[in-house]
Amino acid sequence: MLQTKIHNLILKNPVMTASGTFGYGEEFADFIDLNRLGGIIVKGTTGERRQGNPYPRMAETPSGMLNAVGLQNVGVETFCNEVYHRIKDLDTNIIVNVSGSSIEEYCKTASMIDALDRIPAIELNISCPNVKKGGMGFGTNPDMAAQVVSEVRKVYHKTLIVKLTPNVTSVVDIAKAVENAGADSVSLINTLLGMAIDVEKQRPYLSTITGGLSGPAVKPVAVRMVWQVAHAVKIPVIGLGGITCAADALEFLMAGAKAVQVGTANFIDPAVTMKIIDGLEEYCRRHGISDINEIIGII
Repeated sequence: MLQTKIHNLILKNPVMTASGTFGYGEEFADFIDLNRLGGIIVKGTTGERRQGNPYPRMAETPSGMLNAVGLQNVGVETFCNEVYHRIKDLDTNIIVNVSGSSIEEYCKTASMIDALDRIPAIELNISCPNVKKGGMGFGTNPDMAAQVVSEVRKVYHKTLIVKLTPNVTSVVDIAKAVENAGADSVSLINTLLGMAIDVEKQRPYLSTITGGLSGPAVKPVAVRMVWQVAHAVKIPVIGLGGITCAADALEFLMAGAKAVQVGTANFIDPAVTMKIIDGLEEYCRRHGISDINEIIGII
């Protein structure tokens, strides 16, 4: 009933977890059956270990949250040598979010993960700043986005998902550029750039001043962008941004997403993904839908 497909990935249902909100999956094993998920996208992984940004780096906002964690992670070598062996036998799709500050770093990380048998896909986070271009995000320029995807495509041979930033004039142009460069799928949206100020202390809540806004506040923007991209590219689209319940997930699916990712809601309710899967099943039964793909892209 709920099975769907992203390139070569068979998902038992369209519900995945968003990178950076679910650790490596094992942190949630006491709360949910990880094997019920369509996929787990583990936290952003870089070429070297990163400590992330100074605290405070998270702040609650109306209907959402700001974060500036800064890609804190153990690095690709530790992931391959240690973390991978702890999670590789889960009965779901384990996908690694790959980040970097240079094309060389992206390629190094992707190449090492390519060798891991039980990792069928990576999600390329092209929102990272290109240190050689003055900090401009790779994903904010079609040519830069295409370049990094093209180079990673040369060293990575499994399903390549590219995560798109919403902080652009035309997300469709970026999506088309990465599709032409060899992406097998796109996921969107990443966080919107935001800021919050503590008026009593008269300073920003985040140490980095600005950060990424996520949660229900961004959902209408995300649904709109998913709808636009799904009508512009031929590759599968994965939707995310403010999903907290089955109805939210259904909006993205009807807008054209083949699967969804749940992010910020995991912080509020660690079992939210299970409730969304149950809700999708109940919706299909109530509407006489035998295959979830019947409603994908009906808008």
